[in-house]
Amino acid sequence: MNQFQYTRPAETAVAIKSLAKEPNGYFLAGGTNLVDMMKMGLVVPDKLIDINRLPLKKIEKTPTGVHIGALASNSEVAEHAYIKAQYPLLALAINAGASPQLRNMATVGGNLMQRTRCPYFFDTAMPCNKRTPGSGCGALQGINRMHALFGASDKCIAVNPSDMNVAMAALDATIHVTGVKGPRAINIGDFHRLPGDHPELDNTLQKGELITSVDLPAASSAYNKHVYYLKIRDRTSYAFALVSVAAALHIENNTITGARLAMGGVAHKPWRLTAAETFLKGKAITEDNFKQAAQIAMQGAKAYEYNKFKLKLAPNAIVQSLKLATGLAS
Repeated sequence: MNQFQYTRPAETAVAIKSLAKEPNGYFLAGGTNLVDMMKMGLVVPDKLIDINRLPLKKIEKTPTGVHIGALASNSEVAEHAYIKAQYPLLALAINAGASPQLRNMATVGGNLMQRTRCPYFFDTAMPCNKRTPGSGCGALQGINRMHALFGASDKCIAVNPSDMNVAMAALDATIHVTGVKGPRAINIGDFHRLPGDHPELDNTLQKGELITSVDLPAASSAYNKHVYYLKIRDRTSYAFALVSVAAALHIENNTITGARLAMGGVAHKPWRLTAAETFLKGKAITEDNFKQAAQIAMQGAKAYEYNKFKLKLAPNAIVQSLKLATGLAS
């Protein structure tokens, strides 16, 4: 590991200025992803700015929903009484990820910025446009069973690995960031990027910007009864999703009056299923309606040599998550 400078500021403005002065600097929070990448030579920083002293850990109810500080740990969010009561989908998704030890360290801001777990990204002997722009995508013709069905390009077919991000997408989260140009708010649907011609860019953060908090709107708390997070993986723990589904429904008199659906493990960003949500609104709770919604959700899906099984797995997962959320399955 190369030598680097280390600072631990106590003020947000100082942290931002510190990073602005170092083009090859990184913010350090829980370190569960960044430190791994440093050990593997994927990130070689000249400076680390430890932000754990910043006042960004608060979780609190607000007039417009709930405020979650960027430095709140995943476990703190998942076990928070108000989150569990009003935004249970988020708690379920977080608890489906990693291990208790990692959830105790990982932060909300770090999870939002978590990088892909594509093996070609982590293997420095293989080509990867995300790691080294212009080198090619090893996964395109390689072992690509974990890879994307939606939104990919010929430059990259990697997927976003986060469980938390999928629930955040379904719940219409707003991400608050600040930098040398001041604060701004980003809807989570606009935060993560599709690969396009620049897969090295995971999100729309500008250089030197820091995530300070995430807000969930009060409207999303209406989806707090009929929820389920289904994660399908190669083993029951410590594994990333082949396919995951965050499902939350609002139901009155056996009729779906609103739906929130998002998928993980299928795209470079959390994949919101808006067309399926629109279809389900006003529909009865039936398996047939769930199957139709799943087929709508799969429109435009494209598989590769080793992930063709996802074309069947993904719609089945959507149906199962909806059945589990509504009590049609147990």
